[in-house]
Amino acid sequence: MTVKHNLFAVILAGGSGTRFWPASRRLRPKQLLPLGPSAPHSLISSTLERLSGLVRQDQVLVATGAHLVAATRAELSSLPEDAFLAEPSARNTAPCIAWAARVVARRDPDAIVCVLPSDQHATDTEEFRCVLSLAATAAAGGTITTIGIVPTRPETGYGYIKRAALSQPGVYSVDRFVEKPNLETAQKYVESGEYFWNAGIFVFRARDMVAAVERHLPKMKAPLDAIDSAAGTLEEKQRVEEFFAGCESVSIDYGIMEKEDSLLVVPGDFGWSDLGSWESSWELSQKDDAGNAAPSAAVLVDARNNLIEDLRTNSEARRVIALIGVDDLCIVETDDALLVMPRSRSQDVREVVQRLKDSDRDDMT
Repeated sequence: MTVKHNLFAVILAGGSGTRFWPASRRLRPKQLLPLGPSAPHSLISSTLERLSGLVRQDQVLVATGAHLVAATRAELSSLPEDAFLAEPSARNTAPCIAWAARVVARRDPDAIVCVLPSDQHATDTEEFRCVLSLAATAAAGGTITTIGIVPTRPETGYGYIKRAALSQPGVYSVDRFVEKPNLETAQKYVESGEYFWNAGIFVFRARDMVAAVERHLPKMKAPLDAIDSAAGTLEEKQRVEEFFAGCESVSIDYGIMEKEDSLLVVPGDFGWSDLGSWESSWELSQKDDAGNAAPSAAVLVDARNNLIEDLRTNSEARRVIALIGVDDLCIVETDDALLVMPRSRSQDVREVVQRLKDSDRDDMT
């Protein structure tokens, strides 16, 4: 597969990853960590590697929080210094993507841009590249395109995309975006074969996204114009700060995609996971015959389907972790924290982070 010279990538790396506490922290969130099958590489470096052969290194942009730029740049040292877009404040995905589309459009308004999260996993890299290449070809025709993941189970934690008629080989028109369903509804979606998981991967010509933002989020136009006018000058940073300060927090799905009259979707089946919690980390990890994902030094007696993550960095202080007669637990230990919970409560880890914040324990978040 050869590099598409007009294909740019925008990697979204502004997330805080609170569901992966205590490993994920404010200054080193999950995308910078070697979690799940990506180990020993970080999730974001694995994301960049998946783009190899499709996108040139000098056409990759990474959008992240201003407080994370240094750590993210260190993790992706092969990228040029100007590849990093520093978001002054978190405003969800629409403002970030609108800004990135303008940055690319200044270089080439007809360039194809693929936007993808930094913290996902794909087991079949070659198939991922084939699907992304097909989506880029579809988007070159002027219609914003998304990748929909072929569902493997009735998942209630994801949004869905309903397909309409076949538009071209391997590409469908989008009927509508659907919010996270209950279990019964999700089961019907999977059985119908007409619904895909929404992976948050979007592909478009830069000029088409610029136009879509002006149609659906018109208040963004003037401050984005001001950034364009100041590009390359000392005023650019100030204009970016003004833009984000004045933006409402809105997702690209709600702000743009759900309002567009015409969208395309390319089905993808490449072993995708959003690695959203410790539960998904257990699902993707190698396990023993009893379903335990644990270090080789762990001692497991009559224990099944447990996850043990020993992430301590002080080798002199390493201890043996032993489990006896317990099932379906998640145990995560770092140098300064220990998390123990049922795997089924993985979504609730963010509550720990919130309680630490409420107790003024920002040093632990």
